Amino acid sequence: MAKRKTAPRKKPAKRKSKKKSQFSIWYIILLIPVGALCYFAFEGDKKLHVETSSHFHKIIPEGYKSVGIDVSHHQGEIDWEVLFREARFDTVIDFVYCKATEGCDHTDTQFMRNREALNNIGVLNGAYHYFNTTAPPRPQAAHFLEVYKSRSIDLPPVLDVEEEGLSDDDLIAKMKIWCEEVKKKTGVQPIIYTSLSFYETKFRGKMDGFQFWLAAYSREPQFMNDPNVLHWQFSEKGKLPGITELVDLNVSNKEF
Repeated sequence: MAKRKTAPRKKPAKRKSKKKSQFSIWYIILLIPVGALCYFAFEGDKKLHVETSSHFHKIIPEGYKSVGIDVSHHQGEIDWEVLFREARFDTVIDFVYCKATEGCDHTDTQFMRNREALNNIGVLNGAYHYFNTTAPPRPQAAHFLEVYKSRSIDLPPVLDVEEEGLSDDDLIAKMKIWCEEVKKKTGVQPIIYTSLSFYETKFRGKMDGFQFWLAAYSREPQFMNDPNVLHWQFSEKGKLPGITELVDLNVSNKEF
């Protein structure tokens, strides 16, 4: 018997997958907060720079001609581009000192990197040597000069004196020898960095012809009008963009 032909049935219209619709909704829901988070993170970063800059301005002592920082390997790898270009601290910080050497044979691991970066950006900078007060001064000077390699664009070298010597007279004699050796090679008289206490009790009135950089965090040194005192390190707890660790902050009677 022959089969009866029947009209073809219409295929039902495809319905959108419920799963796919739900996925799209959740995707949009998740996308909104992620986008908002990115926006606020960016804005927050800008705000951080502004707030840090504002805070920095507030804590700088008034009446000084220049502002500076000093750094070493303790600050890690500093992002100088962030500090001086993105955060615009080139309008605030006039000079930077970098640790170069210590004792007779130690070289700071960040010195060359810091010096090169600052020179590329165009920031005035200099180097300092951490003095081993019980070691012979001439080998220390020779080590500093070998690493430092003086150039005309450098700020005056600095001798960092923070430890007691065998005696005050012995300490002063060694400091003078180190400075004489460095001046012979560079043509520039080094500056002495030390604590306010050391300056008051050991060096004031005993080192004619030398200029000092004093560290004092609890009060302004009364000697800042002393012609032999050039810089004042007023804080060791500075917080700046591009530097993950705390950094020393300084002001100067010298205009850079």
